[in-house]
Amino acid sequence: MTDAIKTNDLFDCTTPYLKELFDESEYPWEMLPKIKEHIEKLLSEGLDSFTLYSDGVLIGENVKIYPTATIEAPAIIGAGTVIRPGAFIRGNVITGENCVIGNSSELKNCILLDKVQIPHYNYVGDSVLGNKSHMGAGAICSNFKADGKNVVVHGSKNYETNLRKLGGILADGADIGCGCVLNPGTVIGKNTSVYPLTALRGIYPANCIVKAADKVVIRKK
Repeated sequence: MTDAIKTNDLFDCTTPYLKELFDESEYPWEMLPKIKEHIEKLLSEGLDSFTLYSDGVLIGENVKIYPTATIEAPAIIGAGTVIRPGAFIRGNVITGENCVIGNSSELKNCILLDKVQIPHYNYVGDSVLGNKSHMGAGAICSNFKADGKNVVVHGSKNYETNLRKLGGILADGADIGCGCVLNPGTVIGKNTSVYPLTALRGIYPANCIVKAADKVVIRKK
């Protein structure tokens, strides 16, 4: 069995300012150490239709940022994105267009493609979230192992990431239920849904429903 966890297995990136990162990374976690440098490059070159919101923060057209939200540099926020009250963007964050970053949600060192929804009380650290992926209220991407060792992605074989921090990898269309915990290095395949209150670890295939960590069924067409 071959694990479908390469970048081109999980994502269809059409966001112009993210495409270079996705194209040059065989596995999605390879992008995470490059986020800061990539943002700084875009800040120096400039992006069409983006404006400087604050030092080190570019925002696209029609972005709505509520007064109590906090955005730390460097960050790039795509057009049409909404950042709701109390959201905390801790730097090294890039979003695509029309995302929702919800009330009291916290993000750091992560990439969101287009139409990602993180609407309520979510933590997303050191993670990559694909187009139209969604996290239910209180779902989190845990990014640090209790023993402090490097994160290993567990599938048909073990994938050494050489990263001490790695959260969740959500492919295009992945849907995570309320209260779920994605343990470090969890990969959710395209169009796969996860039941609420589920704690996961490892690789889950595309087009499935995850009812429990050890109960995965193929989605009926």
